[in-house]
Amino acid sequence: MTGRGGQAPSGRGQASSGRGQATRARLLDAAAHLVGEVGWGAVSTRLVAERAGVNPALVHYHFSSVADLLREAVMRTAREMVFQLVDVLTQAGDVRTGVDTLFGFLRPYTGTDPASLLMVEGFLAATREDALRAEFATLIEEIRQRLADWLAACGHPDPVVSAGVFAALIDGLLLHRAVLPDMDFEAYQRTVTRMLSAGVPDRRGRHE
Repeated sequence: MTGRGGQAPSGRGQASSGRGQATRARLLDAAAHLVGEVGWGAVSTRLVAERAGVNPALVHYHFSSVADLLREAVMRTAREMVFQLVDVLTQAGDVRTGVDTLFGFLRPYTGTDPASLLMVEGFLAATREDALRAEFATLIEEIRQRLADWLAACGHPDPVVSAGVFAALIDGLLLHRAVLPDMDFEAYQRTVTRMLSAGVPDRRGRHE
């Protein structure tokens, strides 16, 4: 890749770009953790800069506003969490294996961990901010479609509606764990397996 006049970027320019990307990532990480600690509305330029260990001016150099920073922080975390789950889930060849994979993936998310708290605060903020609501809506539609594709591949008779229920169930489990830390995860797992397996051919039995 070349810069202006066809010249390749200098080593100094590449180093500066790398430092800028590292600073931006630190600001996003700082914002994500602060949301869970102090709440969405209490995160300020000063708090983010202190947590990231940078000059406050750099917050507004990399982001147009604190709201813009928070929006990017929550969507980055949401996409990482969701697509890690969906990628693993869609590798399962049957519903039972998929549900087992899902609950194994969800166990570290207690509802009070930084990622879970960020998601809760992000959903609440999305009810007030149109841009954030639109981004969440797009992400949810993509999740539902990928889950529907997986359920259809498993032979589910109603994959589209079931995918929507499944996606909402995942969010609900994380919300409930925040106030019910002793909830019986195994019981929920068995029930979800029965619900999603209704009408689905038992493919595992064919190979036994």
